[in-house]
Amino acid sequence: MKMKSILAGAALALMSTTAAFAGDVRIMWYSDGVEGEVMKDLVGRFMKENPGINVILDNVAYSVIKEQLPVQLEAGNGPDIARVTAIKDLSRHWLDLRPLVKDAKYWDDNFGAQADWMRPDGSNQISGFMTQITLTGGFANKTLFEQAGVEIPGPKATWDDWAAAAKKVKESQQIPFAMAIDRSGHRITAPMLSYGANYIGTDGKPAPLDQGARDFLTKFVNWTGEGTFAKDVWVSAAGSTYRAAADDFINGQLAFYYSGSWQVANLATKIGNNFDWVAVGSPCGSAACTGMPGGAALVAVKYTKNPKDVATVMDWFAREDIVKEFSERTLFLPGHKGVVDKGGLDFKTDNAQAKAALTKFVEATKTTSETALKLPGWRWSDTVYAAVVTRIGQTLAGELKLDDAFTRIDADIAQKVKDAGQ
Repeated sequence: MKMKSILAGAALALMSTTAAFAGDVRIMWYSDGVEGEVMKDLVGRFMKENPGINVILDNVAYSVIKEQLPVQLEAGNGPDIARVTAIKDLSRHWLDLRPLVKDAKYWDDNFGAQADWMRPDGSNQISGFMTQITLTGGFANKTLFEQAGVEIPGPKATWDDWAAAAKKVKESQQIPFAMAIDRSGHRITAPMLSYGANYIGTDGKPAPLDQGARDFLTKFVNWTGEGTFAKDVWVSAAGSTYRAAADDFINGQLAFYYSGSWQVANLATKIGNNFDWVAVGSPCGSAACTGMPGGAALVAVKYTKNPKDVATVMDWFAREDIVKEFSERTLFLPGHKGVVDKGGLDFKTDNAQAKAALTKFVEATKTTSETALKLPGWRWSDTVYAAVVTRIGQTLAGELKLDDAFTRIDADIAQKVKDAGQ
């Protein structure tokens, strides 16, 4: 067993280092749903059209992207291309594709709206493109609500309304938990913003946690303590480790699940006809009814030995027809202006619930707050997310009192800013 572990570790290390052979382009890829299979098919087609370039697609767990990739990048290693979510925080590691792509204007015109999310502040670098635009939002198990005789809260319902309704469903249907939210700073930021939180100080640096942030976090900790929110999602991992609650929802153990649009394909595939479910947007707080925008980006890594081949790969996957097909097959909202403006997306699903959910997420983008729209391009977002997840996780595990968690969150963030020489 020990020898197998050593070999597995060596294989991962080899897989994750920069491709060293001419014509090899290594892509580190993670999946929320079916997109890994779609990408595998597209990679095969790319190589048929470009026989001189060998693309190696490494499908990895999201934890590898979140925890191991940053370490590799700091050491000047990594894949040639990666699908990532910490796109701003790691932007110093991305390759500038502007002098390498065939038509920089095409990239500016179609991917320019999110270009700042993935490039160093003050530059006009082309780092890559969004594989999808996402928005956080909730999902309700419609069948459980109907069986419990509880009405699903309406579009202006508050987090308190949802907690009360979901708790009734839990008690009636004897499910383990009423609600769950992914163990993610990005995910929990949306309700904090709805209660008026604003992470960004007047100097552009992180501000101490304000009353809005504290108000929701207090509610969340109390709800978890009384059993309304699933505690295990947050205490089964340490530090800032991500954990989704999708499987709990898929298995019919939750009345309400707060995650995001990227889960639609996953839910449609795995729930099937087991029960009816609906996307419900983001519950309201005292200040807004906002979700958090974001998404994953396909970026080029500047430590590549094959920048020209990398640019060829990126140009191909950024083509309008390829983006459209990828979006339709993965049930993702495209980040390509041309595809969005032309409309006519034919999402490849006969699942009416999935199509309705995607429509709901498009509608929900209209209530996204201005503060939420700023955060994906703010360099300190991931720093704040990590501090919140770490300290609130410790609070839920009984290791910290909530007031101490607030103090530690501010101190953690301030230390990161100081370490960065800011």
